Amino acid sequence: MRQIVHKSLLYIVKSARTSPKNAGYALRGLSTASDPNTKVCIVGGGPAGFYTAQHLIKGRPDVQVDVYERLPVPFGLVRFGVAPDHPEVKNVINTFTQTAQHQRCRFFGNVNVGKDVSVEELRQAYHAVVMSYGAEGNRTMGVPGEHLPGVYSAKDFVGWYNGLPYNKELQPDLSHDTAVILGQGNVALDVARILLAPLDMLKKTDITQAALDALASSKVRRVLIVGRRGPMQVACTIKELREMVNLPGIQPDMLIDDFQGINEALKDLPRPRKRLTELMLKALKEQAAKEAHRKWGFRFLRSPQEVLASRDGSRAAAIRLALNRLEGSGEGARAVPTGEVEEVQCGVIISSIGYKSLAIDPAVPYDPRKAIIPNNMGRVQETTGLYCSGWVKRGPTGVIATTMNDSFDTGRVLLQDLDSGAINLSEAKPGAQGIAPLLEKRGVRPVSFRDWEKINSEEVRRGEAQGKPREKMLDVQEMLSVAWS
Repeated sequence: MRQIVHKSLLYIVKSARTSPKNAGYALRGLSTASDPNTKVCIVGGGPAGFYTAQHLIKGRPDVQVDVYERLPVPFGLVRFGVAPDHPEVKNVINTFTQTAQHQRCRFFGNVNVGKDVSVEELRQAYHAVVMSYGAEGNRTMGVPGEHLPGVYSAKDFVGWYNGLPYNKELQPDLSHDTAVILGQGNVALDVARILLAPLDMLKKTDITQAALDALASSKVRRVLIVGRRGPMQVACTIKELREMVNLPGIQPDMLIDDFQGINEALKDLPRPRKRLTELMLKALKEQAAKEAHRKWGFRFLRSPQEVLASRDGSRAAAIRLALNRLEGSGEGARAVPTGEVEEVQCGVIISSIGYKSLAIDPAVPYDPRKAIIPNNMGRVQETTGLYCSGWVKRGPTGVIATTMNDSFDTGRVLLQDLDSGAINLSEAKPGAQGIAPLLEKRGVRPVSFRDWEKINSEEVRRGEAQGKPREKMLDVQEMLSVAWS
């Protein structure tokens, strides 16, 4: 790893949960003599946080950006959300690393904003605060039985195979033949692909060893991906669908009735939607010619109505689906129940109907219905100097490029406010110099980017021994031990 030598980064002390013998660590090297005058902090070390930081650093030479992250490791959903067999998507980490190593950017991992330090305390220490902490909650189905064992959220399932510490104990029961995934977006297809992919493919990725072991003994042979609307409203991208169609040793399992009238409607579709629909029709046409012991398929015009328990009530055994018809056409078509239902026997049910941002501090406005921070172009409503970017700003939609543009927009608005005087820069702010003693007093020792690089090196070393890009650490305490070694 490239060594960071600029004086403004000498503050990066060995930082996280501290003890009396660490007293004074947080202040050593945090000299304000060479600090830029304008202090901005970002809450969240994922894509939105780093893209916002990148734009601010490039936009003004006097801005110091400090990124606070709850976990000891940076990069958020790029590390914990991107599928392990999509390493090319994770290359954006190189860009984030350049930002983190910039002389006017500092990383404070292992700091839980809202608990270890309040947003109001951050606002006292910085000229501007940007909330970029993403969406850690799950949208619920709102149907009876959804809390039975055997029902998982896609967010937790993805976190499990990607090594998110909060999901390391998930231990999904994969001893059943059929899995049903509710939702037809890219995350749903990621989950389906991981469940059915040949093990030899996954062994070369950074999927966790625990997930690899569980998938090696998995009995899942059939995955159904259920959506409430029709083929022309499916939410995944063609890239994800093509990967599913081309997965070795897999046979499509579609229902012809789900595609009635689709051929006739093709000519009027926009090109991206047309290509996506044609690929589904191709899979439907070829499924009879394929023979494989593993199958996948879409099920359209179906909504979850109830998760049905096994005879002894101990776990999920089936799902009852309401059959729908469409009112309207195109992207605006609505699913309307027909009154008919069907039951699908399955031992694994994964809800992939969306993530949800949560409120982390009562000082920050929050819209519980939309599950976002109410804002105007990234300016938090009725709160000068407070901003937001990413999913907590717009909702959990889009790909990483969407978050990049969204975060650049917030960065642009913040820079405009700095230039116009909307943010008062006449008052000197201490920045990290003001937060460090608060964290020390509360027994919180931050993890610097240099500390993270130790974790990174150790994960890569462990991965190389197994022929993988890395073997992720799953335990926060182990991360901290390596970081401060």
